[in-house]
Parts: sequence; C-alpha cells; structure tokens
Amino acid sequence: MAKKLKDVTLEMYQLCNDYNKQIIEEFIDSSDELSPQTKPQYFSSLRIWINYIRLFCSDKPIYEIQSIDYKKYQSWLFNNGLGESAIRFKRSSVSTLNNYIMLYYQKEYPTFRNFVNKGIKVPSLGEVNKKVPLTPTEYTSLCDKLEELEEWEKLAYLKFTYSTGCRRTESSLLLKEVANYAPKKTTVKVKDEDGKESKVEVSTYRTHDIRCKGHGSLGKVRKLQFSEEAMEALKKWLEIRGEDSCPYMFVIKDKNGVHGRPPENFNYWCKKLFTSIVGRRVHPHLFRESRATNLVLHSGKTLETAQKLLGHQSVETTKIYVIREDTDDADDAFVD
Repeated sequence: MAKKLKDVTLEMYQLCNDYNKQIIEEFIDSSDELSPQTKPQYFSSLRIWINYIRLFCSDKPIYEIQSIDYKKYQSWLFNNGLGESAIRFKRSSVSTLNNYIMLYYQKEYPTFRNFVNKGIKVPSLGEVNKKVPLTPTEYTSLCDKLEELEEWEKLAYLKFTYSTGCRRTESSLLLKEVANYAPKKTTVKVKDEDGKESKVEVSTYRTHDIRCKGHGSLGKVRKLQFSEEAMEALKKWLEIRGEDSCPYMFVIKDKNGVHGRPPENFNYWCKKLFTSIVGRRVHPHLFRESRATNLVLHSGKTLETAQKLLGHQSVETTKIYVIREDTDDADDAFVD
C-alpha cells in the first residue's frame, strides 16, 4: 500500500531558502483558479519540494534547479513509498509553480525553463488515456455552447488555440495588442471535388513574437498564425473585458488588479466546463492534436501544411499528432 509523507513542520519550513518560501507563498496567494480546498494541498506539496531542496540540493533557489535535481526528487518520493497518484500531484504542483515563474519573471530569469519534462517518467505508470481528437462537429458544438453561455474569454481562448494549434503556455503569452493587427491576405490554390483548380483569397493574422517550445534552452520564437474567426472572438472578449492596463489577452481580475492568466487556468476550464459540454475528457493539448488531425483527415490538407502551422521541426512529429520548410506560412490551413 502506498505511503504518505509526513508534513513539513513550520520549523523545517522556516529553515528553507528565503526566495523559495517567498515564491511559493506568492504563487499560492495569486492562484485564484485553485479552490479553497486545493490551495492547502498545493502549499503542502510545495513545502515538501523546497524542504527536499534544502536537504539534498544545497538549499539553492528554484531558478537554479536542474532537471537532474528534479529527477532525483521524484525518485526520492518513489523510494519513500509514495504511489503514482501522489507523485503525479506533487509533480503537477512543481510544474505549475515553474510555469508561474516562467510567465511572470521572464525578465529576471530569462533562461529559466520548466525542468519537469516528459523525459522524466513517473514510476509505475498506470493506464494511459487514449488520444481521441475532437471532431469538427464536436469543436463547433463546443464553440456554440460557450457562445450561448456568453463565456467570451473561454470562447476566445478556444478559437485562438485551436486555430493556431498552439500550446497552453503560448496562449497565455498572447498580448491584447494583436486585436489591432492588420490581416495578411494571400492567394491560395484549391481543388474542388472534381479536381478542378482555382484560386481563393485567404485572410489570416500573425501574432507578435512568442517564445514557443523548441530546440535549445530558450525555445523557438515564432509568430503564430490564426483565422479571421479567431480574431473576431478575441475582439469580442476585449469588448466585454473593457479597459485595463494589463497587456495580456487572457487575464485574472482580483483585488490586486488585472493579471495575465497562468497556463494552468486553461486546464481548469477544460476540466470543469469543456469536458462537461463535450461529454468526454478535454485538456488544452487536445486542441493541438485535434487541429492537426482535422486538417489532414477531414479537410484534406497535407502533413506539411499541418507541420508549418504547428511549428514542428520534422513532419514525422506531425504524423504522431495526426495519428493515422521553405516558408513559415500555413495559409492553406485556413481554406475550408
């Protein structure tokens, strides 16, 4: 039977690195998406993490932690008898904290990256959720329901994320200034059902530079491409949101002002609302997988078009998403 670690006492906690204490307290206080029941659990989990750092990692600040430090921590949890679900929760809490630091302290720690990565496997893996992309009908129904509920921010997030095929962290970095950007008009060749070729004009938009996942410690900087439909949803959300000084598109409003949403908020939306609407499990990365699959299998686009849209280095990676670069443009992805 899986064991439970003893809580870190106040005396033990007080001995931990001052920066580590300060950043987890700030993170917990500002994480409005966490329920009153969840916050103490996250705080307890993160106290175990920074106490481990104190005992086994020379008490260095979190922004100096490396993947090997975290790998040893996860092994330490396993060797102390924790079960898979407990390790996954502690892994999630550390990863969420890392994303918070990445989002809000980019200037202070520009090279900091989330050291909790897929290469570090959770011991004793259980059943893996099967990948089932959203069909075009499911995606449209989800959009329609959000519009009916007047969930304008969630609808804007969904349409932008699906249109670009981007990851949750990339969505969180979107600036509201994009609403003022002019469209890029391009002529694209298309074929009808009889194979007859014609030309159509496509209007798409490009974001500002966004640091995406990619090769190297700093990732890959890209301008994400999105549709007219997504732009309309973003503008509608800004109209409802009103004026404020926060530069980010997706925000949290609290007693301290308006702040950019951390990526974990999108998981919460998917779990609490999107899943109930669709009738099966929905998570942020599902939109990326669904976009690629629907482009190739339902819209008849090439793997190369999906590759350019998603920003993959190799079309072989795109094949995994679909399941079945001479230019950065993916204009063909926006032709129905």
